[in-house]
Amino acid sequence: MSKEKITILGIESSCDDTSAAVVQDGILLSNVTASQAVHEAYGGVVPELASRAHEKNIVPTVDQALKKAGVKLEELSAIAVTLGPGLMGSLLVGVSFAKGLAISLDIPLIEVNHLQGHILAHFIKTPNEEANIPELPFICLLVSGGNSQIVKVNSYNNMEILGQTIDDAAGEAIDKCSKIMGLGYPGGPIIDKLARKGNCKAFHFNKPNIPGLDYSFSGLKTSFLYELRKYVKEDADFVEHHKEDLAASLEHTIVDILMKKLEEAVKITDIKRVAVAGGVSANTGLRQAFQKEAETKGWQVFIPKFCYTQCEAIALTEFAPFSFIKLAAMVIVPAVSTISSTRMTSFPFTSPITCISLTTFAHFLVLLQRTRGQSKYFAYTLARFEPPTSGVAMHKFFKFKEEI
Repeated sequence: MSKEKITILGIESSCDDTSAAVVQDGILLSNVTASQAVHEAYGGVVPELASRAHEKNIVPTVDQALKKAGVKLEELSAIAVTLGPGLMGSLLVGVSFAKGLAISLDIPLIEVNHLQGHILAHFIKTPNEEANIPELPFICLLVSGGNSQIVKVNSYNNMEILGQTIDDAAGEAIDKCSKIMGLGYPGGPIIDKLARKGNCKAFHFNKPNIPGLDYSFSGLKTSFLYELRKYVKEDADFVEHHKEDLAASLEHTIVDILMKKLEEAVKITDIKRVAVAGGVSANTGLRQAFQKEAETKGWQVFIPKFCYTQCEAIALTEFAPFSFIKLAAMVIVPAVSTISSTRMTSFPFTSPITCISLTTFAHFLVLLQRTRGQSKYFAYTLARFEPPTSGVAMHKFFKFKEEI
């Protein structure tokens, strides 16, 4: 009997991009995103507007992903969807759509934690290209608009947070400082482009003194604001005259904060396999810092293959957007052989925004094992939203059907 192909449709709607992609036997076949320009006028994401845009975009986005992959709905083996973290309204759109589609096709629905997906993006493969996959264990710097963490990755479903931000994230600091300068949103691509033309030592901003491996960026934003106010009082056009140097100095400060803690983590763990993940990993300065560590300290570095587009859009080139890459990675990790073919029992969960359930993860690996003739069971996940007075609760129920 020929091996049956495992084809997964992934859906991501945790913030302001609606994304869908198709992965077949671990290979990324298509990746489609619909960005939301409506937020630019507000200098940040407006949750209600994001939710409405997701409702408008999700059907055509999924449709295009399937067409580009050359896959029909009835050929799907499972659907993966971001369960969190993210904006509740945005997540609700993606989960509800994925839930309905999975039920109608009678296939598994797999919940995905998008932070773990960010990290596991390093295991994604593309057609006709050799993947540079890190050997386990490795250290990963996860930096995005909402999160900044140093994670020790012991295995695909065993990750240890060594340090994380105690307030704001690195990406959020960049966006807010860009807004303070009146440069627009999203700030990441704008600051990156300006920084390439500026002097990174022109201005000095306060750096936090946080014990351990934790980060803090709220003080940096305050320092940046007060520094700018001081100069603007003397010259109303100061920002326009010095925006390249301001951007370069801001980027240099943030990268320095990130790298110093990461260097400490490498020394403590004695692991020199170091990866970077998340939207901020597209930043040129951060990538250069990683390359420098590889050259001077012998790190084996792993950097995602995307960068900011020249048009400064939030979409990322080649693998646009990063928001689905993190999602796709979560469901294609090559750990099938580690799960035994035993029957699972049902298990309830109550938090709508939690890390991916390891039980659900194991259930799906059992499904994958049937391609090797090792399992007799499908794993089905039925997600249902119930809005009690205390907030929206997510319940997951598992049922199993013996494969004939």
